[in-house]
Amino acid sequence: ADPSYDRDPDTNFAHELHTFGIYGQKDYNAWIGKIMCKRLHNGVDHTAQDSVKFVKKQLDKDSTDAQSWQFLGTAINYYCPDQRFVYEQAAKPS
Repeated sequence: ADPSYDRDPDTNFAHELHTFGIYGQKDYNAWIGKIMCKRLHNGVDHTAQDSVKFVKKQLDKDSTDAQSWQFLGTAINYYCPDQRFVYEQAAKPS
């Protein structure tokens, strides 16, 4: 078994964020990921771009746009996989 794997999804989420250079308190990042999903579910944010704007405001001020997108994709994987289409729509050429 992978020793870095934990039964707690918030811990695994934090580990995956670290691979993108996104640090911060585990509980805070998990909370932001869950709120981001709630905003998508409730129609507060309609697109991946809307979600990235929300996430960017919550991350460290030195975080990059790429890190905001990485956070979005990772949070969707862990907390709202039913919203993957939002992320995939953003990747399609318009």
